[in-house]
Amino acid sequence: MDSYSQIVISAVEAARHSVVKIDVRKKNKQQKLAPVGSGSGFLFSTDGYVFTNSHVVHGAEDIRLTFTDGGEHPATLVGEDPDSDLALLHTPAAGHPAARLGDSAAIQIGQLVIAIGNPYGFQHTVTSGVVSALGRTLRTETGRLIDNIIQTDAALNPGNSGGPLIDADGQVLGVNTATIRGAQGLCFAIGINTATTILPALLTEGRVRRGYLGLMTQQIALHPRVVNFHQLPTHQALFVVSVEAGSPAEVGGLREGDFVVAFADQPVASSDDLFRLLTHEKIGAFHYLTVLRGQQILDLRITPVDNSAGQARVRPVAA
Repeated sequence: MDSYSQIVISAVEAARHSVVKIDVRKKNKQQKLAPVGSGSGFLFSTDGYVFTNSHVVHGAEDIRLTFTDGGEHPATLVGEDPDSDLALLHTPAAGHPAARLGDSAAIQIGQLVIAIGNPYGFQHTVTSGVVSALGRTLRTETGRLIDNIIQTDAALNPGNSGGPLIDADGQVLGVNTATIRGAQGLCFAIGINTATTILPALLTEGRVRRGYLGLMTQQIALHPRVVNFHQLPTHQALFVVSVEAGSPAEVGGLREGDFVVAFADQPVASSDDLFRLLTHEKIGAFHYLTVLRGQQILDLRITPVDNSAGQARVRPVAA
């Protein structure tokens, strides 16, 4: 057998027993529970906690998990964060191994990745590909923006949502979340570091309070001359693709084409950096967003708002 196949087989074997099929039911007009959709998820702790997508389980009145051994178990929704399209479930199921979590900050473009999920109900389907790009910001069909997205050409279909994107060692690098309909080889996953960052809030509050700015960005590399001339602390920046109308970013003077290099006096090299900095303590207080515009470095006064307030007018492409 060729070495590529051996790598994929080994990685899948390391992770597949932690992957679950998720079936969701809601009450119909007759007040009876009826199937409304399905997706994927993965067990990341031995005490029954499962990551999946918010859009898979949002509004569910009954959630059932099916493991590789065919066992079906109930699950409850512990918390969800629509802004990152992540949800946390808990199941009393015992005896199933947990997935090993990797480091999405260490991902490299061109790296081998493997998706495991349940597209169209076909349980534990495996696809493989490479990391095509990093640091994307995308809008889902529901209108929300998701930051720090991993772009891959590992094929995803409806039902893959919430399943793990793993590396050659079987470690989870991301949570599969999105495709662009009609496109080929354009699939997306949320970095696992984003998921672990919000995990404490989901466990304690069932939601994530986060400052909201209202901008769509793409991570880029700055030219060394620009970095040296302005004495910037990082060689990476966030290129502003668009600014939401009426958002704090627009009110503060941010423009399309700006390069975000810092927020609240902290360097910003990726959307994950900005994500971590927009904590609930930042809500309602002005902070400086440092941007490169043309040949100038500008400090824009921006006051983040609660992300729950921003959902009405800002809103991430859903699988």
